[in-house]
Amino acid sequence: MELPKFLLGDNTDFPEDIFIIHLDYPRFIINLKDDEVEFIEEAEDLDEGELNAEMEGLIVLANEFYDREIKLYEE
Repeated sequence: MELPKFLLGDNTDFPEDIFIIHLDYPRFIINLKDDEVEFIEEAEDLDEGELNAEMEGLIVLANEFYDREIKLYEE
């Protein structure tokens, strides 16, 4: 099965939160409410500097994905 790079998630227990799940490596969940990141798996092959640089770009992509999804829902 081929999975998308990002998924949009919500949960009624956290009504103010919007979650983006990143399914490619490194797998993580970001809460767009406060930009808190929870890693699903540790990025073992990246040092801290590489991981920070990679995450900056992925967070930008996650926000762009969210904006695109919301725009499509509104249409």
